Amino acid sequence: MEETLEFPDLLRLTDERATAFSAAVASAPSLDAQVPTCPDWTLFDLVRHLGEGRRKWAAIVAAGPADAPPPKSAWGASAVPREREALLDWWAASVRQLLAALRESGPDRGCWTWWGTSQSPQTAGAAARHQLQEVALHTYDAQITAGAPRPLPDEVALDGVEEFLSTCCATTSAWPHEPAAVDYHATEGRSWRLTLSADGARTARLPGPGTAPATAADASLRGTAGELVLVLYGRIPADSLKMDGERRLFHQLLAWDPDE
Repeated sequence: MEETLEFPDLLRLTDERATAFSAAVASAPSLDAQVPTCPDWTLFDLVRHLGEGRRKWAAIVAAGPADAPPPKSAWGASAVPREREALLDWWAASVRQLLAALRESGPDRGCWTWWGTSQSPQTAGAAARHQLQEVALHTYDAQITAGAPRPLPDEVALDGVEEFLSTCCATTSAWPHEPAAVDYHATEGRSWRLTLSADGARTARLPGPGTAPATAADASLRGTAGELVLVLYGRIPADSLKMDGERRLFHQLLAWDPDE
């Protein structure tokens, strides 16, 4: 079974996606352009959101184990410039701040996270894994705003499906419907199962191609890993991919809020 991305790879790929994000913002017609995949935001709003978020996570990682995130005053917050070149400099500084905090911490040090009941640990390594997906997804948002969307890099997308299922779906909150198993198949040759029951939601990587799981899934979705990530984050509809089994399960998953 393939391992997840190593910590240095997470940092390298985050830096690469951040550079691609800058290029997309630089090529867009205007910072006032609406982001099609985040219709309440302009491109400026997207840059501000992503930059402030990276500064926040830099402070979270630097603080170490904690019961709550540090206050905004600890983020190194500064006025967000409106002029494009200055804004991109501010964004680059935000990324440097995050990567420096992660390097200083290392992958195993604990830190506050919002995913306490998931399958992802509350560590700087798990934070780095999620940060890569945040930057990669919003790079796609910026690219589509600039009129030149690009597929997510394969290694980012393959880790992204598993990271989303482990961090954003896995929970100990009871699934409010009939127990079910939902499979996600990447055409690159990797598959995952999300098991839903009164005990919550748990995910596991399935055996490789040519090895059938012990039980059949109630529903499955198949596409490239990048397409699966875009479905999971609501950028494209699930029915744009190959769907088998009980389609209602995908709608129930989309509507489910485990915290309610």
